[in-house]
Amino acid sequence: MAVNQGLKIAVIGGGSSYTPELVEGFILHYKELPVRELWLVDIEAGLHKLNIVGALAKRMVEKSGLPIEVHLTTDRREAIAGADFVSTQIRVGMLDARARDESIPLKYGVIGQETTGPGGMLKALRTIPVILGICRDIEELAPDAWLLNFTNPAGMVTEAVLRYSKVKSIGLCNAPIGLIKQVSAKYNAAPDRIYAEFVGLNHLHWITRIDVEGEDKLDDMLADTAGYSAKNVPAREWNPEFLQSLHALPSYYLKYFYMTDAMLEEQQASASKGENRAEVVKRVEEELFEIYGNLELSEKPKQLEQRGGAFYSEAAVNLMRSLHNGTNDIQTLNVANRGILDFLPDDASIEVNCVVTKTGPLPLPLTKIPPMAKGLIHAVKTYEQLAIDAAVTGDRSLAIQALAHHPLVPSVEVAIAMLDEMLEANKEYLPAFFGQEVPAASVL
Repeated sequence: MAVNQGLKIAVIGGGSSYTPELVEGFILHYKELPVRELWLVDIEAGLHKLNIVGALAKRMVEKSGLPIEVHLTTDRREAIAGADFVSTQIRVGMLDARARDESIPLKYGVIGQETTGPGGMLKALRTIPVILGICRDIEELAPDAWLLNFTNPAGMVTEAVLRYSKVKSIGLCNAPIGLIKQVSAKYNAAPDRIYAEFVGLNHLHWITRIDVEGEDKLDDMLADTAGYSAKNVPAREWNPEFLQSLHALPSYYLKYFYMTDAMLEEQQASASKGENRAEVVKRVEEELFEIYGNLELSEKPKQLEQRGGAFYSEAAVNLMRSLHNGTNDIQTLNVANRGILDFLPDDASIEVNCVVTKTGPLPLPLTKIPPMAKGLIHAVKTYEQLAIDAAVTGDRSLAIQALAHHPLVPSVEVAIAMLDEMLEANKEYLPAFFGQEVPAASVL
């Protein structure tokens, strides 16, 4: 598409509470990313939210005075046709499925989390076939489009697309940009004066260097054991001696692996009071949509930052802008390994710094890989690859192997019993596991 015509962007899952942040990004960066058409797509069950968010998006664009057309639709093919960028932010089964992902493992004494462990696997099983269906539409209707995937588990979804489709795809997470912002605030330094090296997988990374204005600040950051946390992960402090000996800053998701007993205890205590994360998010979402529905509102409300995905749209807009203009800047992305981590397959999705060129991201070689992290990265990647293949084939034996080999699952017996219950609870979203044909326009 010629640059002067502007860009067509399709957002699959456009009724998400995050969408106003994305629209704000398009408005702020219109000069470098001239969006002509913004298509917000959702399913019938999400139409109510799509209409509320879409009306707010239209008010935001109107206030900006920019010539961006906002379209709302449940026809994803119409939205995808001729698009330059397709962004996916879907939740198959919505928040009720998330609540089950978080609660069922707890009955078996296993961490219940939406992207880590058994909950993450069920989210992947529900999501990957739907995303691959979207990819088939992109291959047919917008073969040159970039697919930017925010849908969790982002690393597994990205890898499924890399392995099972021809679509140009990049996975994104808000955690890396969140860390850069935290370092920027701590040292009062501009983000482009900071270099942090990320090593590992999505939601399983270690930060092995933090340079601010050319000075090494890693030890300084390691001393702040409470500072690095997130809204969707309980704020339990790291053991200072452990951090010093690790000499890397672990992702907050690594708390599930490094302090499993304490995190499990915390989850079970919350569950006994009926307070799992899905319930919290439901309440935040209800409040947000009430605010979005105010016809006087024509900007992104502050309350959106209460959701766990702050800065996600900034990451999305940065990436679109860099791909569109070929800026060659450095961003932390989920991409194919291609030899960067020599102990993983080439087609494994990893989360590392990349130079973003006009033809796509080029992963940068790593300067430090914590030797003690390699085993956990390899174990979790083995589980991920089995789970991806299970999602694509509906093969129960692969699902058993995936779950039994996950480091957070204590035994084969627990893996099988938990899998049975979780598959049954997700039956309507897992036709391939129950011998049914997957509908062509499955779920979204």
